[in-house]
This record gives sequence, structure tokens and C-alpha cells, in this order.
Amino acid sequence: MNDYIIFGSDISAFTRKLEAAFECYAVDFEIKGKTADVKEVLEKRAGTHQIPVLRTPENWLLADTTPIMMLMDGRFPHRRLFPSGVNGVVVHILEELLDEWMARTMVHFRWHYDENTRFVITKLTGKSINIDTARQHELAQWGLRSCRATGTESVVQQAYAEKEYFGIIAALEEQLATTKYALGDRPTAVDAILMGTFRGHTNFDPIPDMASYQRVNAWNSRNHRELFSGSPINAYEQPSPFVEHLLSLAREQYAPFILANRQARLNGDKAFVVETYGEQVSYLARAYPERSRQLVVQRIHNELNAHERQQILAWLKQRGLYDCFAPPVSPKTLPSISLSPSRSSDSS
Repeated sequence: MNDYIIFGSDISAFTRKLEAAFECYAVDFEIKGKTADVKEVLEKRAGTHQIPVLRTPENWLLADTTPIMMLMDGRFPHRRLFPSGVNGVVVHILEELLDEWMARTMVHFRWHYDENTRFVITKLTGKSINIDTARQHELAQWGLRSCRATGTESVVQQAYAEKEYFGIIAALEEQLATTKYALGDRPTAVDAILMGTFRGHTNFDPIPDMASYQRVNAWNSRNHRELFSGSPINAYEQPSPFVEHLLSLAREQYAPFILANRQARLNGDKAFVVETYGEQVSYLARAYPERSRQLVVQRIHNELNAHERQQILAWLKQRGLYDCFAPPVSPKTLPSISLSPSRSSDSS
């Protein structure tokens, strides 16, 4: 029996993110489906109905990929995916962006394209069905609700979301001409989430066709268990064009969204409107993006020394991200987010 078991699905970006991460940690693991015989126990003990859920050697059941990776970094420090120090904060911010913002594009691709919807529901049911039948499936119904909640209901936002995604992949393709991974010659949490979306969505579903991105396909399929050597990244002092591309996206599109979501949660509002790509877009006010944002704040507050904290705060101001991630004035105002088995998970 493997020490680590990931309960999830091969069509889930976050299951595949955790799969990629565990390959990089070079530990034995197994992926199992969330079948009826384990569903009740998983949901009760992990505190969530979502996937993935990880069972550890201690028989803990943990949800939420980012804290799981933080736990694994502690267990395998020589292969950690969040570097220590200031660069670790930069990686965490980029991973946060890709986790919480790029997910909207993934649900758009899957549930707005009939071919993708029929493909996925056919796979789940094991039956060849037409699109009308596929659209009636509860997961497809959830998918369309998720598209509305994350702001891709309009054709304008759908077009921009696709353009944004292909911009990220094109920048990654260029980056991989000079480094083995997205941020350097060893993987980070940024690689894990990018591989998760690639494996679980865009390189899995019929649309889009990702065959032309030769370096990206090679990066996804390389042996991630190989011995890592050298410095992981220089994203803080010497950001690559790929890092600059992501930081621009974070500043211009993600920051207004995450700050508006935070304010809506404080106000008790169920939804909010914020400008995205020049259009006023409605979003569901959700708890998880705010909790996820707070994880970055915690890293800055708890894992940096005074000098490093001063460095990153100045960097955040320079990058237009200070309001998103600057620590609170008093530690007492910082919400406590533990790595306990009861944390809720990402959406699939």
C-alpha cells in the first residue's frame, strides 16, 4: 500500500496539480477515484465534498493543495516547491494567481464548448451521449453555474480568457527554451498548477489543441523525479519575461478581482461587480479566494525575517500588489489558517 493516496479525478486540475507536485517530491503515491465506498468517510473527515483529498502515512485526510504542498515542503526540504525567503513569496503569489484566476478559463473551456462537455460527461458516465443529454448532467449544470460565478458568462470575457491563457502558454514556451521549468532549472509550485491545468483540462479535453507547444508538452512529460540542482529561481531580483508576464496579469486583472472579493466578503455581499478587460463583470463573492490570499499574507508575516519582510513590502509596492498581500499592522488581525485535516479544498 502506498504511503500517500490522492483521492480525485484525472479531469480535475487540482488533482493533477497535486499529482505533478508529488512527482516533483519523488515520493510514492497513488491516485484513486472518490468512489461511493469512500465518499462519506472522505467528506466527513476532510471537511469538504470537493477534490482532491490526500491520505497521509499518518492516516490524516487533508484537503486544499497549497497547504498540502507546504506540508510536503517541510517533509522534503531538499525538493521544496515553495523556496525559502523572499523568492518563496514571489512563487506563492504567482501560484495564487494561477490557482484562483486561471481556473475561470478552465471552466470556460470545459463547459462552454459542446465538444468538451460531451467528451467529459461521456467519460464520466461511460456512455456515448449527445450534447443535449450531456448538458443535463449535474456536473455540466454545476459547470455553467461556475462559469457565471467566475465571470465568463459573456462572449467578451470568454474571448479575453482564452487570449489570456494562450498568452501564458506562449510565454511559458519561450521560457522553456532557456530553463527546464517555468521559473528555473528546478520545479516550483508554479509548475505544479500549470501542469495541473494542462493535464486535467487543456491537454485532456478536445478543445483547445495544444500540440503545437512542443516545449510545453516536453516539460509536462519529463521525469520530475530527477535530482534537482542549482538555485531554484531568481524571480525576485531578476524576474524572467515569463515572470513579468504573470506579474502584469496579477496587477492588471487579478488584483482588482481579489480586492473586490475581499471587500464583498467583509460587507456580507453575495456578489460584486468589478472591471475585467474593460467590461463590468459580475462575480460570486467566495470564501476560498480570500482564505487563499491570506495564506500569502501569512507567509510574509510568519516566514520572513525583518529584512526580508521589508524587501518584499517594497517589491509589492513597486509591482502594484501591496494592497493585495501586505501583512496587517498587528499580528492579532491576521486570521489563523492551519494545515490541519479539516481545511476545505480547492474546486476541481
